[in-house]
Amino acid sequence: MKENPIRSLPGIPALLALLAAALAAGWVLVDSGGSPLQAVLAGLAGLLALFCLLGLYMVEPNQAAVLSLFGKYVGTVKENGLRWNNPFYSKKKVSLRVRNFESGKLKVNELDGSPIEIASVIVWRVVDSAEAVFNVDDYESFVHIQSEAALRAMATSYPYDQHEDGQISLRSHPVEISDRLKEQLDERLTAAGVDVLEARISHLAYAPEIAQAMLQRQQANAVIAARTRIVAGAVGMVEMALAELEKSGTVKLDEERRAAMVSNLLVVLCGDRSTQPIVNTGSLY
Repeated sequence: MKENPIRSLPGIPALLALLAAALAAGWVLVDSGGSPLQAVLAGLAGLLALFCLLGLYMVEPNQAAVLSLFGKYVGTVKENGLRWNNPFYSKKKVSLRVRNFESGKLKVNELDGSPIEIASVIVWRVVDSAEAVFNVDDYESFVHIQSEAALRAMATSYPYDQHEDGQISLRSHPVEISDRLKEQLDERLTAAGVDVLEARISHLAYAPEIAQAMLQRQQANAVIAARTRIVAGAVGMVEMALAELEKSGTVKLDEERRAAMVSNLLVVLCGDRSTQPIVNTGSLY
């Protein structure tokens, strides 16, 4: 079922013409001069003109009227204003405006099996009124249900946090996740004549029962990463200091003194608290 544009007559001229025909028929009926045939014909013409008024309908901006005749799809009218078509046509109005909604917070298990809470904001509009009316029972309900289903499927395909370099996760790659969610929505909602303009995550968090444990895990990972960087920097600084001392020839260090200097420098550079210097006025031996 695809949308088929159909022409319609301007409503105001049609209204004026039908009113004029009804008034003319009434005047003829009153002025029939006792002729039964003339009176009958005038009455039928007046009733026909009044019946044709049922063919008038209003189409607002960014709205479409889907016309059908005894259950058969005839076409879609998108011209704005008062329009007129066959009075036997049934008209169903479909909004073409951009709409959005926020899904409820869904509790799902991410790729690693941890329960999380996730919600999304979906921006959409109808692009094919015939498919929206005839392909699904209620296209608005269809959009809401399929959006939640797509969000669940997407959330179970990615981990919450990035554990490896280059891995896409829900928290660290919002743009890629939004694109993936939009792709899944487009696949599910195309049959309903709906185009998804934007889809993005509006809420993402661990489930309350594991939130504290996961927070401690994140803090531990942050501490390990910071310590690793500090140690790497400290080793580089110690190597540079020893190389500069040997290059300038300021002091000659044997293996024991070299080991002592490395130990002292690492303590100073890697310690959490400021160190207290000890001045040695005698020999190291």
